[in-house]
Amino acid sequence: MAELKRLSESRDLTRIERIGAHSHIRGLGLDNSLEARAASEGMVGQLPARRAAGLILELIRQGKIAGRAVLLAGQPGTGKTALAMGIAKSLGAETPFASVAASELFSLELSKTEALTQAFRRAIGVRIKEEAEIIEGEVVEISIDRPLSAAAGSSAGPSGATAPGKTGRLTLKTTDMETVYELGGKMIEALGKEKVQSGDVIALDKASGKVTKLGRSIGRSRDYDAVGPHTKFVKCPEGELQKRKEVVHCVIT
Repeated sequence: MAELKRLSESRDLTRIERIGAHSHIRGLGLDNSLEARAASEGMVGQLPARRAAGLILELIRQGKIAGRAVLLAGQPGTGKTALAMGIAKSLGAETPFASVAASELFSLELSKTEALTQAFRRAIGVRIKEEAEIIEGEVVEISIDRPLSAAAGSSAGPSGATAPGKTGRLTLKTTDMETVYELGGKMIEALGKEKVQSGDVIALDKASGKVTKLGRSIGRSRDYDAVGPHTKFVKCPEGELQKRKEVVHCVIT
């Protein structure tokens, strides 16, 4: 029994949840000439180091640093992790970033080799290209029907009656056409997760049901007096709503 208890209490490195002290970082805070701004994209100070990190960033983008590593050295609290995260954020939102501290490795009930192996696996991303049927358009309206609760006293099975799932309608348009689509519970949940609203330009993968928010329609740019700094405005798609496109899926292990 003691052995079973010990196994049930063992922890996995991938299950540790850490509070991100650098969650505010959005990039390296560089201008077009790779010069570091005093305060930008969540980065403050360390101008020479950020400028050097910008050169590393360009080498990565050009594919000239494949198979190599970069060593950042310095005293604790000088921004080494922040620089590494800034590079990852500048490479794109789908670039994996894994951080592990030595104290974690020595406090886990598994071998150090296995702990490092799990950390390396979390830092690997795979891009898969494939052709898929995509529905792409500007959201005109999202209408969600309120599910009716089961009537009291109605006939039901031993487990009782359950309320039906949510249903709704999604109106999408391009510059040439407009169509209304019926929505099921899973699609409503996916739209809510992405916080899709009227005026957004979205892409729906017919096979997987994945919803991707491409940006805000330029035609709706005057709807608000102020928008967030990360709001991206895109043109309303042209032609047919449904089209076959080559899509890239990023899978993080």
